Amino acid sequence: MSTRDPGHRDDVDAIIEQWARERPDLETPAMEVFGRIYRLARGMGERTEKEYAAFGVSRGEFDVLATLRRAGEPYTLSPRELSGTLMLTTGGMTGRLDKLERAGLLTRSPDPTDRRALRVSLTEHGLSVVNEAVTAGLAAQARVLTEALDERRTAELAGLLR
Repeated sequence: MSTRDPGHRDDVDAIIEQWARERPDLETPAMEVFGRIYRLARGMGERTEKEYAAFGVSRGEFDVLATLRRAGEPYTLSPRELSGTLMLTTGGMTGRLDKLERAGLLTRSPDPTDRRALRVSLTEHGLSVVNEAVTAGLAAQARVLTEALDERRTAELAGLLR
């Protein structure tokens, strides 16, 4: 049984129809779901990236700032904690930290309990930027979501995706 609504076609429908023509033996419901999730995530990623750019940060840089922000006061973590949370190599993390430090959004300082270690902290400016950027990013996501779904269906979808 097809889940396609003939009144609302998208690019995934065309792909499914091509596979049905070329390989009618294939079961494609998973492709219908994950193809749409992938396209949705990519499209929203691009929109969110534009929102963050207005605050002078990329999505990856936002992720660093947001991780520090979510850590709670004093908004400080070690580079290792940041790398682990963001699944970045130490080299990738160093590049992001360098750029964010030059922009005045965070500072690196010696760890008071371990002379060999560093602590990364949000500056007041960094805190302001991440607070404004997360609000703008969520607003962009909410606009897209409310155009397509009411509150009940949004909650249902969130539960299904969980």
